[in-house]
Amino acid sequence: MSDQVISIIALVLIFAIATFSSVHLGVLAIVAAFIVGSTVVDESTDDIFSGFPGDLFVVLVGVTLLFGIAKSNGTVDWLVNAAVKAVRGRIALIPWVMFLVTAVLTAVGAVTPAAVGIVAPIGLGFAASHGISPVLMGLFIANGASAGGFSPIGVFGGITNNVVERNDLPGNPALLFTASFLFNVGLCVIIFLIFGGRQLLGRIATADGGGTDDGVAERGGGTEASGGTPSPEPPGLDLPRVLTLLGILGLVAGALFFDLDVGLMALTVAVVLSLVAPQSAKGAVDRCAWSTVLLVCGIVTYVSQMERMGTIDYLGERVADIQAPLLGALLICFIGAVVSAFASTTGMLGALIPLAVPFLLTGQVGAVGLITALAISASVVDASPFSTSGALITANTPADQRDLVFRRLMTWGLGIAVVGPLVTWCLFVVPGSL
Repeated sequence: MSDQVISIIALVLIFAIATFSSVHLGVLAIVAAFIVGSTVVDESTDDIFSGFPGDLFVVLVGVTLLFGIAKSNGTVDWLVNAAVKAVRGRIALIPWVMFLVTAVLTAVGAVTPAAVGIVAPIGLGFAASHGISPVLMGLFIANGASAGGFSPIGVFGGITNNVVERNDLPGNPALLFTASFLFNVGLCVIIFLIFGGRQLLGRIATADGGGTDDGVAERGGGTEASGGTPSPEPPGLDLPRVLTLLGILGLVAGALFFDLDVGLMALTVAVVLSLVAPQSAKGAVDRCAWSTVLLVCGIVTYVSQMERMGTIDYLGERVADIQAPLLGALLICFIGAVVSAFASTTGMLGALIPLAVPFLLTGQVGAVGLITALAISASVVDASPFSTSGALITANTPADQRDLVFRRLMTWGLGIAVVGPLVTWCLFVVPGSL
């Protein structure tokens, strides 16, 4: 058995063990790098650690630290409450508000589990009190996280663009973000029609948590139901929140227009906020998504070892041997979608794109199109109850509806794992190969 085959078997075992046990995927990947490096290819400790992605580590820590401060000082709550007030209680728009809020959170650097974990209790609480299907609300939140995640400063986007740059592939961060966002919007339109969204049209939320078709009365600048109690005002903007919003906007501008490092900028904004308002930043380091940082860095460390061993070239040659390049591209997208439905999307993005590099270097399939299709295929299945987002949605659903939501999310996740790759392949891969 060749060294390359052994490393592939180890990669499969990493994902299998992490899926069916409580062992952390990132830890497994680092241990696998140690075992394979020591026993198969005789690598030194320095060789093994040479694959650790220090630049990606800074990006993940920086953006999640900044997001932790934004949550602690109330900026996130202000955004959620202001967005709901902006639609004047129109029930049909509330799922779209939750979609946009979750998308904004992941677009500015929140990891998907953190964004879904914050918005899901709020959104599903609205769903329970206003007669909205929890499946509809949950899917909107999960797709919102995927829609925003591929922004140039989002975690998904950072991982994907970093891997593309590391492998000297042509990339288009703006296209990746735009395509992912619009694809998820289209999915939500379908979800809205399937899961009872049309029945919500024309209904207005009342202050007591019910709904009416009679509209609302405006008093004193606040929204109140006819004869009811004024709904609570969103928290105001104080200095820490204003500075946090300015810092996030500066982060976006620096990444998009000045090509500044996202991780270093995020850390700089976090330090300024900590100095200006130390109370609101207290404990933010503990709220960093260390689990995700370890997961991504562990996977990238092991994949880097596979690259040194020649495994990536070996796999790419096998895929390239498929006489129909378009069929090979479709196969890669299917693998990404199916595995991601049962495992970590962040881990899959770090592992699958490098595996496709040799195939892409043949020039038979457009790199930008395939990477876009693969990224979308691997992320739109996150609503599966076996994935973190789907599990959070199920956990925040009222107990009497939990089993139903679990089954519906499972059906949706498996269905989209089949349909998603086909659609993205048709939209992004086929046109570039004609």
